[in-house]
Amino acid sequence: MLSRLQELLFPSVAAVAVVAVRADGETIRIEARCTPIGAACPDCGQWTERVHSSYLRFPADLPTAGQRAELVLRVRRFLCATTACGRRTFVEQVAGLTRRHGRVTERLRQAMGAIGLALAGRAGARLAQLLGIITSRTTLLRRVMDLPDPTTAEPPAVGVDDFALRRGHVYGTVVINAESHQVLDLLPERDAAALAPWLTAHPDIEVICRDRSGAYAEAAATAAPQALQVADRFHLWQNLTTAVEKTVAAHRSCLRELPPAAPEPEPEWETPVEATSTPDDQNEDPTGRFAERARAHHALVHELLAQGMGIRHIARHLGWGRHTVQRYARVARWQDMVKGRKRQLPSKLDPFKPYLAQRWAETDGKVTVLDLYREITTRGFPDHYSTVRDWARRGLPRLEVFTPAPPPPSVRQVTGWLTRHPATLTEEEKLHRKAVLDHCPELASAAELTSSFAEMLTTLGGTRLPDWITEAADADLPGISSFAVGLHSDFDAVTVGLTTGWNSGPVEGAVNRIKMLKRQMFGRASFSLLRKRVLLA
Repeated sequence: MLSRLQELLFPSVAAVAVVAVRADGETIRIEARCTPIGAACPDCGQWTERVHSSYLRFPADLPTAGQRAELVLRVRRFLCATTACGRRTFVEQVAGLTRRHGRVTERLRQAMGAIGLALAGRAGARLAQLLGIITSRTTLLRRVMDLPDPTTAEPPAVGVDDFALRRGHVYGTVVINAESHQVLDLLPERDAAALAPWLTAHPDIEVICRDRSGAYAEAAATAAPQALQVADRFHLWQNLTTAVEKTVAAHRSCLRELPPAAPEPEPEWETPVEATSTPDDQNEDPTGRFAERARAHHALVHELLAQGMGIRHIARHLGWGRHTVQRYARVARWQDMVKGRKRQLPSKLDPFKPYLAQRWAETDGKVTVLDLYREITTRGFPDHYSTVRDWARRGLPRLEVFTPAPPPPSVRQVTGWLTRHPATLTEEEKLHRKAVLDHCPELASAAELTSSFAEMLTTLGGTRLPDWITEAADADLPGISSFAVGLHSDFDAVTVGLTTGWNSGPVEGAVNRIKMLKRQMFGRASFSLLRKRVLLA
């Protein structure tokens, strides 16, 4: 029975024998002893079997069956037989189970380190409590810091980029293996002084993928002259987009002078006229809000009747009363619903209506209804303002509303039309883009240069880069010409970036993962702890 327990509890530890297992409340106590007859001195390495004494150790272990486990391990203190050795006695250790001054077993230490790597302090402590591991967030972080750095083979190609420790203030550098996408190291600065020593320590690097940063280019040229530098295509396109925006901003006057787009004519809808209707009948049709409402309700009710619905069903469907639906259903023409209504009663405003219409016509509708009300009040109008307001809405002719011309496109909009893929533009954006390019030849030239550079970038046609630089420099466009001239300072790296498949995409993914880990560690995100988690998690 004990041998079976030993296989279950210590499957990879052969130097321990289980003596007994006892349940003490909520804790399971596992009594064990060390089985080797001797041990080697940790200083001189001399084997000895001379036992000085023994005592019990109580390291905490992984929970068992949901209960806390405590190991009661009897260990021996040995005497070193070498007289020249400075150590007189030493305590035996069980490889894979205990360490000197350790209060937890190695497997519990590894479990806490794994939890700390995955969830950091607070979240890791909450998960550990659910698993039955008694620990604190600070202990979990210490376990993470105790883990050794991973050992990796010398990478033939690396990717370098910066990341924000404190955005806008403090930045660091991340170095990854460009082939396996594994993070190799995190550096606390993003200058050449931080990257150059790291590159010097790895002399077998053949390719360095980087952005357009001059600090990384200087470090690579100084510490790794044998490496092939690659300017990332994404950053090249990002730089070109900034240059195009400067070009558009320099010609924003062209955008303000764009001819207004002619509105599309409204389609002429033909209303079929029933054969039974006559001009006299049309002239006799009632008008007003009630007439329009009766026309719509009559058409709706008869449409539902034609679909086979009953009176009660229509009333429930429309939320009307049954008798209301019946009145609309019994008449064949909607005019019959209005025919029997009383004629409009005389109003106190009738004597003043000619004056109001005349004043409205004289001012071309620029006078307000409140001013009209005040004028007729002085002439003896005895009613309220609401009477004048309601009549003005119905009786006064409506003026044509002035529609201002649409605002010119912004610099950012035009930059997007020039730098985005044509397939992603809507039909309206394509029309606006064509209008801008037809009106401004400088922006048309910028669009051609942008398209040719995009073709080089997507087809890896870097051999055409010298011709493009010459053409862009001769175009004398603010922004784009400066960008083209600036490529000479990094010509080799740009050419390699436009002709080979190396890029900094994996580095950007690593930076995104660093951001996630920083959010998890908010408040405790020191650089050393962040580096451990990035390298090991």
